Amino acid sequence: MSSTAPSLSASLHAESTPADPQKGLLLFCLFALYVIWGSTYLGIRWTLQGGFPPLLLGGLRFTLAGTLLYAVLRWRGMPVPTWRQWRAGAFTGFLLLAIGNGCVAFAQQWVPSGVAALVVGSMPLWAALFGGLYDGVWPGRAERWGLALGFFGIVLLNKGGELGEHWGAVLALLLAPVSWAFGSIWGKHSPSMPKGLMATATQMLCAGAMLVAASFAIGERMPAVPDTRALAAFFYLVGFGSLIAFSAYGYLLRHARPALATSYAYVNPVVAMLLGMGLGGETPGPYAFVAMTAILVAVMLITRKAPAPTSQPRVAVPENSASRAA
Repeated sequence: MSSTAPSLSASLHAESTPADPQKGLLLFCLFALYVIWGSTYLGIRWTLQGGFPPLLLGGLRFTLAGTLLYAVLRWRGMPVPTWRQWRAGAFTGFLLLAIGNGCVAFAQQWVPSGVAALVVGSMPLWAALFGGLYDGVWPGRAERWGLALGFFGIVLLNKGGELGEHWGAVLALLLAPVSWAFGSIWGKHSPSMPKGLMATATQMLCAGAMLVAASFAIGERMPAVPDTRALAAFFYLVGFGSLIAFSAYGYLLRHARPALATSYAYVNPVVAMLLGMGLGGETPGPYAFVAMTAILVAVMLITRKAPAPTSQPRVAVPENSASRAA
């Protein structure tokens, strides 16, 4: 068994069969993850400030996005998922969205959006660990250097930042990337997941129902009608953060190496910081630009061409989707 995963270059150029991913779509998916998902942290902050409770925010967001996507897929003729597929979608949706995204939204009541993005940036390290434990495909040397450098950049970018004194928010932020990473690896290898975007729809529908139920269970209520900025941010999260970026993440999980699919976690903090500077009045620390350089170099190492594997992994990867924390 090879110690390295198939390279992005091989995926981009192996276009001899109709099922092979196209380079342009892969690049668009990376843009969606790097830029759109980086902006969702500020979007969550604005919705929370505008009156949305955290769990209800996630529940409404994913229920609406999942319903729209499911309706479009059924209109286009995709079959109704089986009961087994619904269970698989519910489990991955619980890990990725109910726990992963729900914990981030909960923590952002006390933790700034930039700091939350930095903590969630540890997710690729957990994904590499779970990926190696699950099927024995460990990152190659360059990927390991990239992961280490990216984590160093995140720590450097967060130097001087405070997580606050609310222990629940700290625990939630620590749990979110672990749950997201495990859900991504499990969903990628599960033979029970629905095919293509139907997996994304089932995950969002199930996670949305879970978050709405949890919201009512703990007594969340809308204190007032959300303001215009909060409503605009909410629909941005539904359309761009969920429908576009979450679907792009599932596509990358099926067609690219895990290290590439999860490399967004190293770029999102940079995007979140820049948006904080431009729209939130935040001032970056003295190590910000050094950290951004380290993060960008890390992404270059993670996405570089890896040696071709000598044998195929022992676990076949089915067509399915899986997701992120914000």
